[in-house]
Amino acid sequence: MSIIGVGIDVAEIDRFAASLERTPALARRLFRTSELLLPSGERRGPASLAARFAAKEALAKALGAPPGLLWTDAEVWVEDSGRPRLRVTGTVAARAAELGVRSWHVSLSHDAGVASAVVIAEG
Repeated sequence: MSIIGVGIDVAEIDRFAASLERTPALARRLFRTSELLLPSGERRGPASLAARFAAKEALAKALGAPPGLLWTDAEVWVEDSGRPRLRVTGTVAARAAELGVRSWHVSLSHDAGVASAVVIAEG
């Protein structure tokens, strides 16, 4: 296996939350329903959503930031163990296949008003 790409991104949580509040339709353009809601059905908090957005930005960077990727073609989900994972479909899966990506590694964090993510694409 070899590393095909690495991406990192940060998002200011308050600024991201304000963007979602100002433009309610933005959440549906960025996230799948499963990303917006907790298993209980409650909406995820702004820090969690900002970290997921940072992961999608980091994923795009790991793929070389090509135009035409759809945000909802990348889904951040969490295993029962708490480990974050990526599920890709459509435009993101096509670009990953083109580059030979076979697996993903993702790390999410948020602290002191900033959410961050690192994504490694492995082939």
